[in-house]
Amino acid sequence: MKWTIIIILVFAVSFLGCTPAPKPEPTQEQAPTPSFDEAMDSPKAYNGEWLTDFSKAQELAKELNRPILVNFTGSDWCSWCIKLTNEVFSKEAFVSYATDSLVLLKLDFPRKIPQTPEVKAANEKLAKDFGVQGFPTIVLLDTNGKEINRTGYQPGGAEAYVKHLQDLLAGK
Repeated sequence: MKWTIIIILVFAVSFLGCTPAPKPEPTQEQAPTPSFDEAMDSPKAYNGEWLTDFSKAQELAKELNRPILVNFTGSDWCSWCIKLTNEVFSKEAFVSYATDSLVLLKLDFPRKIPQTPEVKAANEKLAKDFGVQGFPTIVLLDTNGKEINRTGYQPGGAEAYVKHLQDLLAGK
């Protein structure tokens, strides 16, 4: 009797557990969430998130007529990269400025975070093309991918870093 109940329970759990939950139909109040690619097709949808594909960043920069901030980083091992992320890139002052004024591109060189061979190769090629010698290296590019200026970690927090970027972009 015990075995019969166990077999019925296992069968029921496996059958019910493998059936995908039905997706709720969008209502007028709840619009369907666009995929990342769909969101990138519309410049109005860019919300300051870090892209990882140079060509997509360049396309978006041209559409929005904004410079690209390229963050060459070792996100899981480089102490200055982590400090820059914690003190600047994660703060509202930077996020607000970047959302309205930049296209963000993160080219990561992690030691523990897995990456596809294609991503590794693309990031290494760009690092070589831009002559990156260490991390973090922040390169500001125009919409054509031409370097405007470069920098790295700067003390003072997000507000000071935004001012520093504005000065670099203005050629000061």
